[in-house]
Amino acid sequence: MSIIDKALGAITPPESDEKRAEATQKARAAAGSGDWLSLALDHHDEIRAAFDGCRAASVAERPAAMKRLALIMNAHVLAEEVVLYPAMAKAGGKGHANMAYTEQVAAKMQMAELERIAPSDEGWMEKLEHIRGAVLHHIFEEESSWFLELKEQYDDQPALTARYTEEFERYRRS
Repeated sequence: MSIIDKALGAITPPESDEKRAEATQKARAAAGSGDWLSLALDHHDEIRAAFDGCRAASVAERPAAMKRLALIMNAHVLAEEVVLYPAMAKAGGKGHANMAYTEQVAAKMQMAELERIAPSDEGWMEKLEHIRGAVLHHIFEEESSWFLELKEQYDDQPALTARYTEEFERYRRS
């Protein structure tokens, strides 16, 4: 972790697990059965579980665990970037959409760096934890406000669900 990352972490500490759980519960309450929001929340759960799998993996299991994480993250991230963030910008959340894109690019760059660290290197777990913290914060932002605003303000929710599903499945199959 860089000095800048450490300084930012000290200035803006991450949300507590309790706050994250509250945000997820609030978002789940706003979601409809099988709509884009419920699907995105399910994907967030899968991402959290994949991070847990990486953290629990033995050194020999780390590459496979990381591949599982990358598969769910990439499909989810690309579906958000192609469908949800443009809708967010259109519905008046251009600042949130820009921040979301920026955070996801940073996470992709960090994942690429993690791939270049030997699974046996102690820096591997440190990099994973750095990525995990950033992704959990991003998920918190989406679940606590950004996605709730999109749910309230976007005028064609069925189209969002259809397109989000289509894009997620396209990348998940890749």
